[in-house]
Amino acid sequence: MHITRNKDTKRIEEKMVATFYTQRRDIIKGMETPVLLREWPYLFEMCGMMAHFKELTGMDVDKEAMSSKCRRVVSYLMSREKKSKIEDILSDMEIAKARHLDADLPGCLMLLLKHFNEDQAKMFLKVDETCLPSEVDDLPSAPCIVVCGSSPLTAGHFMVAVDQTIVNCSVPNVVDALMLMFAVYYCLNIGYPTELGGTLEFLQRCLFKINPDKGTKVERKASKKQQSVNPKVLSLITNIADFEWRE
Repeated sequence: MHITRNKDTKRIEEKMVATFYTQRRDIIKGMETPVLLREWPYLFEMCGMMAHFKELTGMDVDKEAMSSKCRRVVSYLMSREKKSKIEDILSDMEIAKARHLDADLPGCLMLLLKHFNEDQAKMFLKVDETCLPSEVDDLPSAPCIVVCGSSPLTAGHFMVAVDQTIVNCSVPNVVDALMLMFAVYYCLNIGYPTELGGTLEFLQRCLFKINPDKGTKVERKASKKQQSVNPKVLSLITNIADFEWRE
């Protein structure tokens, strides 16, 4: 089906669910990403990845509900962050809206990275608009989004990489790219890098509604005691809830 570029989404999802156990077996036994990509090519495309993610977590991602929640997060952060600190993000959000692009989720993500003082370069690798997958250098081992343009908010083409391997070279929009990148952490059993721990844990708990009472996906630092919930994430979620109630 993949060789003939079959795009029958319903049939692909059915077959991904039917072979879920074998996919998990290959992932858990440590099959390397390039081999997984060859054996399970639909696992790294939107319909296949989200089918696997739903089977694994029991969560069905609702894009509309996610966008609505992102708008509320953006509203809160815009009221709290210094305008000089976020003016570039706000400008790109306006450009995206003028082009009829979805600015809610990527704008929310960029503002969260600023709020938690986390480096967006660890999540977004910017390359030239005409860059080919074979020309992308310096890929990190952690999942990341390759932005073919100057900003995740205004670019028109994206790629997703994991383990220094481009696993999807043709993602048409930033929302799909973000969902693929996040799902990869769960589907491939990858811990959140500490440099992005706050942002990714907020996405997990607030947008993807995965709220375990114990444990965290943030990689452990030997020198620090690890907490089950990042206090900064918990504080932000509480503050947003209070902000919405006051409004």
